[in-house]
Amino acid sequence: MTISPGRLVDRLASIATKPERLVVGLMSGTSFDGVDAALVRISGHGRDLEVELVRFDCFPFGDHLRCRIGASPVVAAPDIARLDFDLGDAFADAALAVIEGASLASSDVDLIGSHGQTIWHDPPSDRSGSPGSGRGATLQIGQPDVIAERTGIVTVGDFRTADVAAGGSGAPLIPYVDWLLFREPSEERLLLNVGGIANVTYVVDDIERVAAFDTGPGNALTDEIARCASGGAESMDRGGERALRGSVSEEAVARFLERPFFKKPPPKSTGRETFGAEAARDLALGTFGGRGVEDLDAREIDDLLATATAITARSVADARSLLSAQSELSRVIVSGGGVRNAALMSMLAGLFEPTPVESLAEHGMDPDAKEAVGFAILANETLMGRPGNVPAATGASRPVVLGKLSMGL
Repeated sequence: MTISPGRLVDRLASIATKPERLVVGLMSGTSFDGVDAALVRISGHGRDLEVELVRFDCFPFGDHLRCRIGASPVVAAPDIARLDFDLGDAFADAALAVIEGASLASSDVDLIGSHGQTIWHDPPSDRSGSPGSGRGATLQIGQPDVIAERTGIVTVGDFRTADVAAGGSGAPLIPYVDWLLFREPSEERLLLNVGGIANVTYVVDDIERVAAFDTGPGNALTDEIARCASGGAESMDRGGERALRGSVSEEAVARFLERPFFKKPPPKSTGRETFGAEAARDLALGTFGGRGVEDLDAREIDDLLATATAITARSVADARSLLSAQSELSRVIVSGGGVRNAALMSMLAGLFEPTPVESLAEHGMDPDAKEAVGFAILANETLMGRPGNVPAATGASRPVVLGKLSMGL
C-alpha cells in the first residue's frame, strides 16, 4: 500500500487544529522500575496551554526486563536492539492500558509522547556542539515505531537528541513544563523532582530567568543500597523507614559532596553512570572502613541509608548557591518518588527552613505523574512546531523543536 505525502501532512494538521487533544505521556526514569503513563487533555500551546490530567497509572517492569535494563550499559549491540523493541512493547502496553482505564479507545487519542528509557547519558565536555568537540551523547530506547504500530497513534519519541545536537546536555527537559504549569507572577518557586536523579527548576514569571539543572543523586544511592542489602528482594527504602532509624555520618556526607559534579556550575546533568551502583559501593566502603554493603549488619545498613538520604538532601539544598544571587524562594515543591520518603522530606524541611517544602499534591497534581504529564505536553509542543528545551538549563546554543515522529501508518 502506498501512502501519499499529503495524507501524512493532513493527519498531523487535523490533530494540530483540534480545539483540544487527548495525549498520552510515557516516562521511565533512572530507577527503571516501570512505565508511568498519563492521559492528558490539552488545549492550546505555549503560554496559552491548558492541561487536565484524565488518568494516571504506573506499570511495573517484570524482574527479567528490569535486569536487562540494568545491564544495558555493558551488553552487546544485538542485545540493545532487542531490548529497544521489547521496551517499545512495554511502553505500548502501558499506553493502551491507561487509555482502556479511562474507558476510551485508541481512536479517541490523538498523540503519544514517550521519553523512553535512558541507558546511557554522557553530558558534553564542550558546549560548541561541533564534531569532535566533546559534544555530549545520550541514548533512550523503547522504540517509538513499535508504540505507534501497536496503538495506531502518532508517537513523538527521542526528545533529547535535538538538544544534544545543538550543544546541550539533552537534560533536564521538564523545566519548560514546570514554567508552563507552575509559574506564579508573585512568587519565586523551586520545583524539585526526586527520581533516581534529583533535579531542580527555579521558576519565575520571566522565562529568561528560569534556571534548571540536576543536583545529583535522588533515590539512586538508597535504591542501590536497599537492593544490595536485601539480595534484590527490596528495591528501595520504602517510605524512608530505615533511614529514619539510622544515624547520619556527617564525615561521609562531606566527603561524598567533594565529588567534582557538585562543584560544577550549571548547566549540568548526570545519571546513574555517576551516581549508581559504583557510587553506592564507594559510599559504603568509605563510611565503614572498607566494608561493603554485603558485609554490614541491619543497624549499619540503616545508618548507611540515612547517610545516603542526607547526601541527596544536602546536595539539593546546596543548589541554592547556584541560583541567581537575587533569588528569594517562596516555596519548594517536590515531585517524584522521593516525596514519599519521610526521612528525605524531613531533612529538606530543616535545610530550607523557613521556606516551606511542599508536595506537588498540594498544588493539584499527583507527584508521581508530573514527568509523564510533561512528556505529553512536550509532544504537544512538538506537534505545534514549538521548541521544548530551555537553553539556560541544558546548555544548548538555541531553542530547538524536540523529538521524532512515528506515524503508525
